[in-house]
Amino acid sequence: MNFTAQDVKTLREITSCGMMDCKKALSETDGDMDKAVEYLREKGLATAAKKAGRIASEGIVKVYMTDDKSIAVVLEVNSETDFVAKNDEFQAFVTDVAKVVAEKNPADVEALKAEKIGDATVEDTLTALIAKIGENMKIRRFARFEGNVCSYTHGEGRIGVIVKAEGALDDAAYEAARDVAMQIAAINPLYLSKDVVPEADIEHEKHIITAQIKEDPKNASKPDAIIEKMVMGKINKFFEQNCLLQQEFVKDSDQKVEKYLASKGVKLVDYVRFEKGEGLEKKEENFADEVASMIK
Repeated sequence: MNFTAQDVKTLREITSCGMMDCKKALSETDGDMDKAVEYLREKGLATAAKKAGRIASEGIVKVYMTDDKSIAVVLEVNSETDFVAKNDEFQAFVTDVAKVVAEKNPADVEALKAEKIGDATVEDTLTALIAKIGENMKIRRFARFEGNVCSYTHGEGRIGVIVKAEGALDDAAYEAARDVAMQIAAINPLYLSKDVVPEADIEHEKHIITAQIKEDPKNASKPDAIIEKMVMGKINKFFEQNCLLQQEFVKDSDQKVEKYLASKGVKLVDYVRFEKGEGLEKKEENFADEVASMIK
């Protein structure tokens, strides 16, 4: 044996890998520390690759704002289990990545992976973390606003919202923007306002509503002009339900969000809402099958 217990300890400190892995690495490399580090790195990459096919639909949505509140970032990083999402190292990694997004403004996730955290790329840092923790993890998406911004996080990273306004967000204006960010988290509007709803979406709704109205025998003898008025009434209701600025303000149902914001001198121009795991395939657990497998 060309290495000592101290060598194993040193290698563990350098790589954060397990004791037996470090011992094996030193055995395979005749005690050469540099080669042992490379061996573990290669082993870690192989381990991470095996885990890459696993479903990662847990994780965290991280909201980060610079100290001067001039840049807001919302970032989703997924893991296989909620347990890992609460891991300190995982959370520190997510925070570091959010800071990279704020500072470097990458074009997309692939560009983000090529950016650096310290001396390593984001991708290599993630790969090392996958190898160490033993779960698949993925940087799924991010958004970044610069200017007059505000944010809100709900449920310890289950939902994250960032909003952008035209004009300064100071004191009461900032609180108003945050109130609306909370409403976005709770109600999840589809559009900022009725003015930005795609015409195709409106026509689709009109088609459905018209069919529903004509299906009712009570409307069979009504002229087309009346039917059209009924359709437009329901379209306005659609706007009130799905467009943020046309929604009732949750803290004061007597006024719409747009009116509330205007009373505080706020003009909201954009928002992004991420909910952890939305749209992702969920891992299905079958406890009976798992126990049967263990017995076999």
